[in-house]
Amino acid sequence: MPKFGYSAKIEEPCAKAFGKEMRVSPKHTMEVCRAIRGMHLNAAKEYLEAVREKRKAVLFVRHRKKLAHKRGTSGSGRYPVKAAREILKVLKNAEANASYKGLDVEKLRVVHASAYKGITIPGILPRAFGRATPFNKPLTNVEIVLKEAS
Repeated sequence: MPKFGYSAKIEEPCAKAFGKEMRVSPKHTMEVCRAIRGMHLNAAKEYLEAVREKRKAVLFVRHRKKLAHKRGTSGSGRYPVKAAREILKVLKNAEANASYKGLDVEKLRVVHASAYKGITIPGILPRAFGRATPFNKPLTNVEIVLKEAS
């Protein structure tokens, strides 16, 4: 069994949340995490809700080959609805952890948000003439750390 740890060392008091092996695209999740990093908690939640409803696009910085520009952004982007929904769950979990620890929820800021590939579920796609093509499904790990802004 793999051991999961956070990739950033943040001193206490802080609130952490970890989403393990989520069935979302690692590329989309990386871009959404990059977009919410540094935001206040309420602003990040509103932004993710707007992405879910396709009112705001996520600006893609790394994974944008042949990607069109979207309205409301200054560059190429997409609406990663599934990734935004799953990251919003992890963000709400971190908020609950912060309120349990006694941190002021109104002052919280996302100081660390990262996503990386988890395990890959192997699969096959049947083809003609008795052949098969690999059709693997990558899973994603997401980690979020909230801290009170000074």
